[in-house]
Amino acid sequence: MSDRNMSSTAAQLEASIIETNKVLRNTYMLLGMTLAFSAVTAGVSMAINLPYSMGLVLSLVGFGLLFVVHRMADSAKGLPAIFAFTGVLGAALGPMLNHYIALSGGPQLVMQALGGTAIVFFGLSAYALQSKRDFSAMTGFLVTGLIVAIVAMIANIFLAIPALSLTISAVVVLIMSGLILADTSRIIRGGETNYIRATVGLYLSIYNLFTSLLHLLGAFGGDD
Repeated sequence: MSDRNMSSTAAQLEASIIETNKVLRNTYMLLGMTLAFSAVTAGVSMAINLPYSMGLVLSLVGFGLLFVVHRMADSAKGLPAIFAFTGVLGAALGPMLNHYIALSGGPQLVMQALGGTAIVFFGLSAYALQSKRDFSAMTGFLVTGLIVAIVAMIANIFLAIPALSLTISAVVVLIMSGLILADTSRIIRGGETNYIRATVGLYLSIYNLFTSLLHLLGAFGGDD
């Protein structure tokens, strides 16, 4: 009886590991595809010189689509929903990218932000995978910090304090880095079994990490 119980437990553990690896593999594959699709829509947005006002509208549309993705994540409609979401957010980046590329050394700034984002993401993901530590407990603290950063961001629209803007960007870089650790850890430990929701979490962390790094690099390396 004891041997059968041990055999059953081992089989369940093996099945759990296989399922976790499947979620992780599907998450990274979908993440790569959505990031590539965002790059395409961002390129189109830049090519047609989309105005800032439309970029803002698309960001708001993307925010709305985020709820649609989470609602449809458990059905076949989740895949077209996540591509619509990431495509819209990619297009919303066009005006910002055009602004930074127009600066002195602008293309280099964008490439540095892309490179920095890739280094942070792959480095933290590899650390979470190798260490197998549970970072998911950080999520509550990080979400609270993100809410505070968003409130400060909204306040700074009216205050227009450059130093506060840079501080917010630096804080967002730290928060997104922490969320990459927490989300990857949750997937590894079986806390997230839906690869569409897992992809959305990592995509948003990468997206906000890139825009915040670009803001910081633009402030210290650009003309303004």
